Amino acid sequence: QVQLVESGGGLVQAGGSLRLSCAASGLTFSIYSMGWFRQAPVKGREFVATITRGGDNTYYADSVKGRFTISRDNAKNTVYLQMNSLKPEDTAVYYCAARLTSGILTGVNNYNYWGQGAQVTVSS
Repeated sequence: QVQLVESGGGLVQAGGSLRLSCAASGLTFSIYSMGWFRQAPVKGREFVATITRGGDNTYYADSVKGRFTISRDNAKNTVYLQMNSLKPEDTAVYYCAARLTSGILTGVNNYNYWGQGAQVTVSS
């Protein structure tokens, strides 16, 4: 059974930092590309960042480029999202997701497995 478990969310002041982790089990982690998405209240789920299987290629939404960094540790079956210079508009539930396809893909429907989400709240 595939499980993706996010951790590291919380409440932070604007300008602060958080690091999200997503631990994967039940799959061969190194052959999956990984992504982070977020969903704010009354909004759809939106793409944040993605990283390829070997970690050699990353891609970000324009809204987080230069502030967020996605990385992975295949030995630990974990993907991370380092979030710096947080803004109130970053407030959302953050989800990690896995897909078997290669390359850079940002659509929700491209991903096969999802975590349960972690709340990130940025106060002004």
